[in-house]
Amino acid sequence: MSVYRHKESPFYHFDFQFKGSRFHGSTGCTSRREAETFERAERDKAKRFVKTAASPASTKLDDVAGRYWNEVGQHHAGADTTWRDIERLINYFGPTTLLTEIGDDEVAKLVAWRRGHRVTRHGHPKKKASIPPLIAPATVNRSTTEVLKKLFTRAKAWGIRFDREPNWKQHWLKEPQEIVRELRGDEADRLENATRDDYRAIFELASASGMRLNECLLRWSEVNWEVRKIEKQGKGNKRVSVPITDAIRQILWPLRGHHPEAVFTYVARRTKRGAGLIKGERYPVTYNGLKTVWKRTRAAAGVSGFRFHDFRHDFATKLLRETKNLKLVQRALNHADIKTTTKYAHVVDDEVAAGVDAMQKSRKKSRSTARKVS
Repeated sequence: MSVYRHKESPFYHFDFQFKGSRFHGSTGCTSRREAETFERAERDKAKRFVKTAASPASTKLDDVAGRYWNEVGQHHAGADTTWRDIERLINYFGPTTLLTEIGDDEVAKLVAWRRGHRVTRHGHPKKKASIPPLIAPATVNRSTTEVLKKLFTRAKAWGIRFDREPNWKQHWLKEPQEIVRELRGDEADRLENATRDDYRAIFELASASGMRLNECLLRWSEVNWEVRKIEKQGKGNKRVSVPITDAIRQILWPLRGHHPEAVFTYVARRTKRGAGLIKGERYPVTYNGLKTVWKRTRAAAGVSGFRFHDFRHDFATKLLRETKNLKLVQRALNHADIKTTTKYAHVVDDEVAAGVDAMQKSRKKSRSTARKVS
């Protein structure tokens, strides 16, 4: 059985492959026997998912989800999260529900149901914890509505037609405006001092480039030394192009030879046979591994309220403050629409205030001069 225990979690995890597809995630079980039972059930689900590729015309939710997983989902940086999100939809609607039968009324009920869920906390199983808060509107949108919409989009690409596809905009919950957080005072130094040596380079890249977390998980095939560019698929399957500046070159160049494919690697601190890890050997940095190490680093540094994604905000605010050029920041962040970049416009508020103040003083001086002349 391929179940193993993460040192940062009280639960066993499963990780197996079936006909070229990888399936992994938490079992939510604290005993090996229960975890193995859970994993057997996951293997049965995996078999159903994979076999659906042979019936491309089916609109059963289980079939559509299975084919989507084979073609797209399993290749996501956070594939285990994609798996859980898809599984949640199947459990809610039922595997035999036809995608063509899901309309606005069904989606509205789905969203209302999901809004009632609470944040999952993986603490010590014997510790009594307070009731966790309800999940945020953004979580409902990303983990439920958007995932279902992607199934519809993929099905349409296969030739499936819908007489009543949901109006997705009306089901999108309003999200609070994103807070633009940048590093202040000695926070950057504290984070640097708390960072593991084998993760230092990837944190430095995030700070120097403004790339998103999953975009930082580079492969050498995406690093073009000749044209001095990093080119890869980013958010929404859009092409991301980042110039290899002198600073970025200094970060990446010493990493050559660590791994034939992955740019960033970590050194295993202990041997884990179940996970295939040997102490002292290098392995590619993973999406979930990076998130875990980042949380620990942030806690050790005593820096609160600064997410990994805030490296992107920090990069953008400092670039705009230096250049005063919003269009340049848009291109640096690979934003398709400059409206997305305008959330950083507050950075130049001081310059705007100074300009208005200078204009008002000049106007007042002109009026005073005109009165003297008359």
